[in-house]
Amino acid sequence: MTSTASSTDTRQSQATEDPRPSWQQRLRRFGYTARATSDVRDRLVPPYTEPGPRLWAAFGLHQEVADRVTRWSAWGGPLLVTLMAGLMRFWNLGSPRAVIFDETYYAKDAWALIHNGYESNWAKDANDLILQHHGHVPIPTDAAYVVHPPVGKYVIGLGELIFGFNPLGWRFMTALLGTLAVLLLCRIGRRLFRSTFLGCLAGALLAVDGLQFVMSRTSLLDGVLEFFVLAAFGCLLIDRDKARARLAAALPADADGRVRPEAHTAETTRFGWRPWRWAAGLMLGLAIGTKWNGLYILAAFCVMALLWDVGARRVAGARRPYTTVLKRDTGITFLATVPVALVVYLVSWTGWILSPANGSGGYFRNWAAADGRGGSWTFLPDWLRSLWHYEHEVYKFHVGLSSPHTYQSNPWSWIVVGRPVSYFYESPSPGQSGCPAYASEKCAREVLAIGTPLLWWAACFAILYILWRWAFRRDWRAGAIACGIAAGYLPWFMYQERTIFYFYAVVFVPFLCLAVAMMIGAVLGPPGSSERRRIVGAAGAGVLVLLIAWNFIYFWPLYTGTTIPINSWRARMWLDTWV
Repeated sequence: MTSTASSTDTRQSQATEDPRPSWQQRLRRFGYTARATSDVRDRLVPPYTEPGPRLWAAFGLHQEVADRVTRWSAWGGPLLVTLMAGLMRFWNLGSPRAVIFDETYYAKDAWALIHNGYESNWAKDANDLILQHHGHVPIPTDAAYVVHPPVGKYVIGLGELIFGFNPLGWRFMTALLGTLAVLLLCRIGRRLFRSTFLGCLAGALLAVDGLQFVMSRTSLLDGVLEFFVLAAFGCLLIDRDKARARLAAALPADADGRVRPEAHTAETTRFGWRPWRWAAGLMLGLAIGTKWNGLYILAAFCVMALLWDVGARRVAGARRPYTTVLKRDTGITFLATVPVALVVYLVSWTGWILSPANGSGGYFRNWAAADGRGGSWTFLPDWLRSLWHYEHEVYKFHVGLSSPHTYQSNPWSWIVVGRPVSYFYESPSPGQSGCPAYASEKCAREVLAIGTPLLWWAACFAILYILWRWAFRRDWRAGAIACGIAAGYLPWFMYQERTIFYFYAVVFVPFLCLAVAMMIGAVLGPPGSSERRRIVGAAGAGVLVLLIAWNFIYFWPLYTGTTIPINSWRARMWLDTWV
């Protein structure tokens, strides 16, 4: 009897000491560690980490100066990283002085769009004439059939309005947005990790990624899409913090001033109109208005935002967080994203809508009046029916696109940089275009859209790390990064028979950089690590970052179209599939 009673008391004591849900206890075998119980306010809005006093003492700084440095570094660090990125992206931006790769479409489409309100058909020799006459060429009025919405081309056209119809003009805005994307990622990483250092590290990794660098110096749409997607993610992240801060402020405090979970408050508190969520809807609308794959990102980000709300209300003490979010948060999330994105998309077609409907305006602008008469939808405005017909034809084009291309690739190969895209290539003879006169054979000059290999290969391991962290540690930051990668990457696996290209991956490159930064943070060691652990971690992390930076410098000639000896070019073709 005594033994049985003792055993029962022990089990009851263990149950009292370990009140965690059973799923958390089962996940311990996979490395799950529950959060230590603390003030709910800190769990809802965690504080930012700051360097310890030992670091400032090593630099000989007094505490007052150290506090000032910490405060200014929140913006100072990201701005320094952005300055570095901008100098690299704007350096010699007009070179090569040529129409490279798909600039042959978007540079001319943008010029026609901002003047005519719709894209035009250009003569076959238009590229040569544009370069010869410094852009002073007549703009055709014959409408062209194009398969991408107008927002990205309007963005490119803004640079052409400022600097002229020349390589600098049509690359300026993509370089500007590519630079601003670095600033956004620094600030996003800081907010996500609560660490200025890791935020700046993520931005620095983006600054030295070859694919994002090349796309920033080329007037293609995908770099514009990347910026709007990243901006939408940042808006949702700010909205998350503000909503959780509002929830923390609503929770009651006990006699000791400590905030604890409270079901009624968690289930009834409203987050208001959430302006940052509306701003995210605007950014997502601009993303969809640049390229249609923004639709997948819209859907993924909406689900992610709602799950964030579920997590916030659960931490605050809600007994039925999913039901609460369904009643209180889903409606505003839908209104702030889907209708806003739709309106922004329609507004982006204003130039086409206002063009003449007599056959002299945009492509298919007169379809409703000419070929679309009759039917059950005639009560809708002609412009709307014509636009719907245009979009339907574009959809059929996209899903049926299977024309072979030299540089097409399967999405399975993207993450390991299996098949980059050559945007420009020429072979200068000795003594010409920077090729040394003493060279024994022709040189090579190429612009190759390829990510910094060591960064992407490190990202392969980082993806595995964040998936483990999300699945078994329930780390929302890892889940957010995984969502960004999945939204930009996974949809392409549904179209493997299509003609698709590696440079589409630039949309999720910022999230790869966040994943690598998070992995490096783990290598550095968690707070409270021993000095030996910190030194070993810092050495390993430092070596990895320096190797990535060196790798970017090594491939610099291929990113910028710098003339190099052919043997140097061959030395950089690490894989046979890169040629």
